[in-house]
Amino acid sequence: MRIALTGATGFIGGRLAPRLRARGHECVLLKRGCAAESMEGADAVVHLAGEPVAQRWTAEVKRRIRDSRVEGTRNLVQAMSGLDRKPAVLVSGSAIGIYGSRGDEILTESSTPGNGFLAEVTRGWESAADEAAGLGIRVVKVRTGIVLGPEGGTLGKLLPIFRMGAGGRVASGRQWMSWIHADDLADLFAFAVEEASVQGALNGTAPDPVTNAEFTRDLAAALHRPALFPVPVFALRLLYGEMEEVVTGSQRVLPRAAEVAGFQFRYPELRAALKHMLASKRV
Repeated sequence: MRIALTGATGFIGGRLAPRLRARGHECVLLKRGCAAESMEGADAVVHLAGEPVAQRWTAEVKRRIRDSRVEGTRNLVQAMSGLDRKPAVLVSGSAIGIYGSRGDEILTESSTPGNGFLAEVTRGWESAADEAAGLGIRVVKVRTGIVLGPEGGTLGKLLPIFRMGAGGRVASGRQWMSWIHADDLADLFAFAVEEASVQGALNGTAPDPVTNAEFTRDLAAALHRPALFPVPVFALRLLYGEMEEVVTGSQRVLPRAAEVAGFQFRYPELRAALKHMLASKRV
């Protein structure tokens, strides 16, 4: 297949592009503001581009987060509408932020959207992707959770802190963290491209969500370090402002649709996933 990708140089895209090539596909890397002709001949489009969420939220940052996802996706679909031959599938990034913070509630793809800035943005993001269905294109929206990989993302930021023995739970530690190994997420995107029966929302999370306290314990144990320094909410608010709600929010998400479709996780449990990542040459 000829697959066009946006955001191909990012944390997820950097793993996905070589994985698709290894599976025999041709990858075309799309730049921001790409014209329709850049996608001519594409059998599939994978859309990963977007302003990073993990930064202090100002009014300008929130505008960029919203516009890069909602307007960026809408513009991409508009570009596809001008193609003589439409791609068969659009696999668009999305996020479990659509569910909002829900305590201990078990969340699946059939759960209702929640409240908050990210939930609002993600609803608009998915709605923009769904416009491609009107062009006869199969649409898949991968609702990504906390992506773990030693070279970046959440784990890349935590490793230096925990290695110094300065790690600890965040706030109460009771909030649920729905995580996924970066290799599994790249495989899930490839699966969504290749499996013609898959459409709609897919939760991009491992089947073993954990509380923040459990995550802290397992990471510290894997590194043979103590984890004695809890991070209070007020410190997060000082550092991140309104974005603190992402860190302290609770989302207990299960990948029910992916499992029903036959996707096999290589790293379904956190301890095994951490062991693999920490043994990686990239660490």
